[in-house]
Amino acid sequence: MPSQLRSGMSKNRAGCAAAAAVSAFIAAPSIAAAQTSFPSRQILLVIPFAPGGTGDIVGRMLAERLTVALGQSVVVENRAGASGAIGARSVATAPPDGHTLLVGQTGEIAITPNWGKGTGYHPDKDLAPVALATVVPLALVSPSKAGFKTVADLVAAAQGKPMSFASSGTGTPGHFAGELLKMRTKSDMAHVPYKGAGLALNDLLGGHVTYFFSGFPAADPHVKAGSLTLLAVSSGKRSLSAPDVPSVGETKSLEGFDITLWQGFFAPGGIPAAIVGKLNSEINKQLNDPEVKAKLLAQGAEPRPLSVSEFSAFVRTEGAKFAGIIKDIGLPAP
Repeated sequence: MPSQLRSGMSKNRAGCAAAAAVSAFIAAPSIAAAQTSFPSRQILLVIPFAPGGTGDIVGRMLAERLTVALGQSVVVENRAGASGAIGARSVATAPPDGHTLLVGQTGEIAITPNWGKGTGYHPDKDLAPVALATVVPLALVSPSKAGFKTVADLVAAAQGKPMSFASSGTGTPGHFAGELLKMRTKSDMAHVPYKGAGLALNDLLGGHVTYFFSGFPAADPHVKAGSLTLLAVSSGKRSLSAPDVPSVGETKSLEGFDITLWQGFFAPGGIPAAIVGKLNSEINKQLNDPEVKAKLLAQGAEPRPLSVSEFSAFVRTEGAKFAGIIKDIGLPAP
């Protein structure tokens, strides 16, 4: 090989190495700057349902703690509609700088994108998983005046007459839990959707619907007050918050019944990894705080701190799970 060519190749390699070193030098401060300068202003936390639901309760509790931890106000805004899709879409199209976040739940993240059409966003592309907050078994509740004490009582009554069940909206976990109960028991149960758990609970308390798979925190005060009866939890096993309450799957013919409502923080897709990492770390610190854990568990919400990669895998698994349930139930897309 000519000496001039060897010399040129050596210079080229040296130039590439120098360029890489410069790039690394430039990138390192920018990553550090993203971590240290964030947040630089108020953070908007979007909850895509009306006040009073589980996501609202969990989101507001953590927003209060994050305001102190991050040194900037974390302001909650409820943007209800389209079973959570309106609020989720507003975050998916926001600037990816970490100052707009979503409390995403099972419905708008794992169900609607696999079932409905025209949501205007796709979780895999348009939303970045930040941190899982809590996993909540749904509370199967009915008005105390209805007289049901167990799931078996409810199922037996459904064999003799039509029933109706409430949900926080079409495509929510409560909707699918009701449809799954209907399919498994071969009962005549009409779905009545509402714009949030608060409205659904109001009509349930008024006796306008027969039962509701509610997020545990939203239903718990009414159960404690004696106006609603807690028949079972929807998770595959009993809840840590109510170990004496059976799961739906413990009822004969309903083995394997397992649907939960979870709450996680999401950011617009394209957000810098450094900001995601900082948010994940701060949120997990709050979830591991004994006081926060006790408050969440008291309301039926089980804290579940995960790393960013673990939460991303969790979201993918939940999406696949509900895609299978949608196929099994055979519900037509809305």
